[in-house]
Amino acid sequence: MRKASDLGGIIAMVAATAFYVTGDSFMKIVTEDVPPFEVLFLRGIAASFACAILVAVRGELDALSGMLDWRTLLRAAGETLSTLCYMVALARMPIADVVAIIQAAPLILILGVAVILREEIGPARVALALVGFAGALMVAQPGTAGMSPAAPFAFGSALLIAARDLIGRSVPTRIPVTVVILATVIMVMLVGGVMSFAVETWAAPTGRHIAFLCLAGLFVTFGHIGLLLAYRIGRTASVAPFFYSFALWGVVSGLLVWGELPNALALTGIALIASSGVAIVVLDQRRGRREIALTEAL
Repeated sequence: MRKASDLGGIIAMVAATAFYVTGDSFMKIVTEDVPPFEVLFLRGIAASFACAILVAVRGELDALSGMLDWRTLLRAAGETLSTLCYMVALARMPIADVVAIIQAAPLILILGVAVILREEIGPARVALALVGFAGALMVAQPGTAGMSPAAPFAFGSALLIAARDLIGRSVPTRIPVTVVILATVIMVMLVGGVMSFAVETWAAPTGRHIAFLCLAGLFVTFGHIGLLLAYRIGRTASVAPFFYSFALWGVVSGLLVWGELPNALALTGIALIASSGVAIVVLDQRRGRREIALTEAL
């Protein structure tokens, strides 16, 4: 049962990162013409609308009070702050450098559940997470111009992502995933709107921009749902390293949308990420067989 749950969590994580990258690709296209916080606000409107429809269709309107649960709000705050830090870093640093630093989030999360929650992680999983991290760095290929003054924002975003996912594990399962995500996207939308009106000059979006932002809102909603499900149904130590598939989807997006071909170093990094992922699955299968054998022996 546990093995199946871990596999389900891994699938949910890989799907979530694919949704995130697809949504970010639409956002990146729009930010070529529209200020970033305005884009965040408009995407938030679309995401809130899409998530509200999902809540209604699933018959979960009676559970909307769960949006006010302190753990739901704390998770939403973690997502909001991590997004703001990410946007600030992205505006002042090369995207490869920011993405590389963000890849520290799974490692921070794994260490967090080991130290704070006293979960058994094991040196093998830590080592495989480090291999995946190395692969993600090879894909992102950050520059060597020295530490940017904005780097603390990128590190802060990685820390907040880990905190968000750690808090997300504690959200009661009685609160539907869609309700948790609705609280998150609404908070991000409101803060993005405040930041936009405070520091940006608004640009009138075109019909194409609106269409892309609607798609971005839909995909980010599915990404949040997949991410929360991943940690609800799988062990953190097994699921978290598959966050590195974000880098793989990023390469696919760069190739399909912008025609950017990965170089040899990036391809090596992709191989490392894939290898570490396969090794984690094999490790979990062996652990599952041992648990079944021990249960039968008893």
